[in-house]
Amino acid sequence: MASPNSSAPVPVGAELNLTPVTEEAKKPAPMVSKFGLVAQYSPSADGVDENILILFHGFGDTHFQFANLGRALKLPQTATLAVRGTEPIPYLLPEDPPAFQYFPIYTLLGEPITAPNPTAILGSLISMLKHLVDDCKWPESRIHLFGFGQGGSVAIELARLWAREQTDTETVSPNEQDVPALARTGVLGSIVTVSGPLLSHPTPHTKSCPTPLLIVHRPPSSESALTAADIRALKKAFNGRRVVEEIAGSGKEGMPTSRDEWMGVMRFWADVLERRVAGEGIYRVG
Repeated sequence: MASPNSSAPVPVGAELNLTPVTEEAKKPAPMVSKFGLVAQYSPSADGVDENILILFHGFGDTHFQFANLGRALKLPQTATLAVRGTEPIPYLLPEDPPAFQYFPIYTLLGEPITAPNPTAILGSLISMLKHLVDDCKWPESRIHLFGFGQGGSVAIELARLWAREQTDTETVSPNEQDVPALARTGVLGSIVTVSGPLLSHPTPHTKSCPTPLLIVHRPPSSESALTAADIRALKKAFNGRRVVEEIAGSGKEGMPTSRDEWMGVMRFWADVLERRVAGEGIYRVG
């Protein structure tokens, strides 16, 4: 494929036939239930699904609040998909609200697990990403991840695993003759982790992940702060654009709440989210 503004030379006397390729403004809703996942999808409010933001909640929460957050952000040309943790928090009382986790961090006796293992949820999420790329036609560069706490760790580990599993080999779509499927490069659009550390620490032989990363955390005095070692590990695991944003002020915990606290995240998204310009199209040569 080439755009009409391609600078590739054209042989003298040859005609250049450009055929428009339709790229739908609205993407089909993903069917995540077949991967054992519960999620809430919302198409872009402006009717153009150019990006998709996948949101992962914190430990003990549900996807509903993050689905509402995704819609409230009103990011231009961006659909949202809030994914619920797959495991209920054990020992809840009947009057307690529903609470979920993506992977256990405590034993059945209530003791912290020293090395939490997200393998089960990551397998389901990798299948979901393949579904988004192959069936829903989302380019990897348009898929963005956002997570808080445990959800931030899931987003980080998902992007790293995706990068390791993909190759640059172009595949052929089984549903379209003579039309190449979207090539997988292993590079997603971006990741934002809010107070979510790395779980699997890279070794000297581990290949770094090139997906752009924003690390957001509270000041060191707060419980949801990331340590200097946490931040060093994240920077070592990623070799693309890496930004660290410490939320100013003290006495607060958890997610950004005010406009000022969200400002760094919004600046980052302004740089990494794609925008479809009116009249812009994709063309096939020949």
